Amino acid sequence: MVVRDERPYDEFSLISALTERLPEAGADVRVGIGDDAAVLIAHAGEDALVTTDTMVEGVHFRTETMHFSDVGYKCLAASVSDIAAMGGRPTVATLSLAIPAKTALGKLEQLYDGVAEAAREYTVSVVGGDVVSTTGPLVLTSTVIGRVSVGLAMLRSAATVGDIVFVTGDLGRSAAGLHTLLHPSPLFRPEELGYAQAKHQRPTARVDMGQWLSGLGVRTCNDVSDGLASELNEIAHASKVRLRVHLSQVPLHPSTRRIARLAGIDELDFALYGGEDYELVGTAPPHVFANALAVADAMTCKVTAIGRVEAGDGVVGVWPDGHLDVVKPRGFNHFAAEERGV
Repeated sequence: MVVRDERPYDEFSLISALTERLPEAGADVRVGIGDDAAVLIAHAGEDALVTTDTMVEGVHFRTETMHFSDVGYKCLAASVSDIAAMGGRPTVATLSLAIPAKTALGKLEQLYDGVAEAAREYTVSVVGGDVVSTTGPLVLTSTVIGRVSVGLAMLRSAATVGDIVFVTGDLGRSAAGLHTLLHPSPLFRPEELGYAQAKHQRPTARVDMGQWLSGLGVRTCNDVSDGLASELNEIAHASKVRLRVHLSQVPLHPSTRRIARLAGIDELDFALYGGEDYELVGTAPPHVFANALAVADAMTCKVTAIGRVEAGDGVVGVWPDGHLDVVKPRGFNHFAAEERGV
């Protein structure tokens, strides 16, 4: 039962109360919310992209570090980021909620306000979903469908020896922001708190940049959701190559560096293993990367070369002191023994 002002709402009134907060469906939707399924308009010459993400309270977010509107925004943005990493344009989404008993409707409305903000920002039509009750924590599942021209989807498996390894934006700032939320300190400056915490609570999906990179000829890309180390290893494994990465070239925001220093944490740990930056990491032939640099300047989205693709396997990091070491995928893994407490 969902309650508001001690008055119960049933499933259908709940759906009505939440979906009325969403923006109108866009041009890709023939029939939206209201039937057993949505009806979407197919487009010749394009492939469909489909991705799903789930966020669980206590695992992916905590109410003491994120407002309910942030949770809704981030859930949709995380799925949009997957579409961006493929070079696609997100078009429609569905959202399902598993709701604990006695959750106040006002909190769910705030959550949907965040979903609506993300939907407007990324021009996504929310066309359906589901709501169920649960005895466990709050669970959100977003599915986003996107479009990309036939043959232009960027894949993890297309890295080629000689390619330049690159990233967009800066890395580690989301993890730094989460650290400040969990471990507040008067030593952190207000401006750096703003930069870092916004990255954690309201990440930006690089949709425009992904489409530009695909159009320029980039064929390998991944979004940084589980940490740079994990994403690099995914590309190396899928492409059957080795990535040699100069870790001193990994771009870090000044706020990330200072928060790490005050916290006594290696700043590269935030970037390599923190995750949830939702920047893009990919590889490109040198001439394609040169064109990407020019586009990045025009789009005010920094692109940084951090390494090269070699024959071999795995990821080799060149550390700031010059020593080489294997960079293992130590980002969050739901089913690793240490994450399960086994």
